[in-house]
Amino acid sequence: MAKSGLASRLYRGEAGLDVIGRRKVWFGVALALVLLSALSFGLRGFSLGIEFAGGNSFQIPASVGTLEQTELKVEEALGTAGDGAHVVTTQKVGGTGGDFYEVRTTQLDAEQANAVKDEIAREFGIDAATISGNQVSEAWGSQVTSRALLGLVIFIAVVMVYLILRFEWRMAVAAVASLIMNLVLTAGIYSLVGFEVTPSTVIGFLTILGFALYDVVVVFDKVQENTRGITANNNQTYGEAANLAINQSLMRSLNTSVVALLPVGGLLFIGAGLLGAGTLKDLGLVLFVGMAMAFLTSILLATPLLVLLKNYDPRIQAHNKRVLSRRGAIARGEVTGKGTAPRTDESDDEPVDPESAALAGAAPRVGARPAGKRPTGARSGRPAGGGGNRPGGGKRR
Repeated sequence: MAKSGLASRLYRGEAGLDVIGRRKVWFGVALALVLLSALSFGLRGFSLGIEFAGGNSFQIPASVGTLEQTELKVEEALGTAGDGAHVVTTQKVGGTGGDFYEVRTTQLDAEQANAVKDEIAREFGIDAATISGNQVSEAWGSQVTSRALLGLVIFIAVVMVYLILRFEWRMAVAAVASLIMNLVLTAGIYSLVGFEVTPSTVIGFLTILGFALYDVVVVFDKVQENTRGITANNNQTYGEAANLAINQSLMRSLNTSVVALLPVGGLLFIGAGLLGAGTLKDLGLVLFVGMAMAFLTSILLATPLLVLLKNYDPRIQAHNKRVLSRRGAIARGEVTGKGTAPRTDESDDEPVDPESAALAGAAPRVGARPAGKRPTGARSGRPAGGGGNRPGGGKRR
């Protein structure tokens, strides 16, 4: 029979990918990415939108020219304001009154904003009334940030309680560490790309938390199923059972992630890239990167970290030692491994361990009668003759 391909073996959970055995590699890669993200935070920082940094925005009709021409002329108009005023971002936005360019600048006072507005109208040769503008204070962004952080803390606390009640505290710690890693790596990529941080970005960060939690719970549920009562079985360590769970749930997690990433990818690459809907790129990028990271961290980080924590449990340590000791004895020929001798019972075709079979034959089953031949004519321990305790043992008159 031809050997089945990797895809079919993945669907059956038979690929045998050694994820747990290479956990030091995944931890090392995660640490390197965290350091790279921290370096990006320190050197590049984030491109804060006017909602967070404060600033002014001008909406100019798209009929005046191209996006590049508009940005160049607004930069020239800002030269009249002085104080190092410059354009922060420029994007094309669609509205009920038609398309327009939204140009966001650094902070201007009311007099400077009016002067720049008049200069922009003169540069483009249009009426100043067709240009709208507004000013945003950085206090609003600070309020949004504080509420987002409060929501993040409450979410993590609720997740911890749920996972402790549903699974155990070690799984809760591993899951929350995976969520935090997901946020850090997503923020690092966002910083490297240089996209503007807007309220949509904050919403996207809070959204990916739920998706990341779902991925972790799917894998941990299978881990719990495979490791239930594992200390009573000396054939498999906790890490091997967890690795099997990853292989069995890998395709389910992958399919879920792909289905979720397709519309988000369309939002990012088609909506923001091809159609020029600039308001979608902030939300699209954080969702796309966060969902992809959620899949990777749930497989390569959360479960290996769980195994690392469980290996400090004395019960699991003793169990793993028993498993490895038994395998060493089998390798040395001191104990015959499972599958070397077939059962003689025709009702079960599976092989049996000869050592287990010998022990099973030597020890009576619970509730079994003692071995030995029953005395002739005896029944239930009564003497022969059927007289029981009646004297004489004669017939009843």
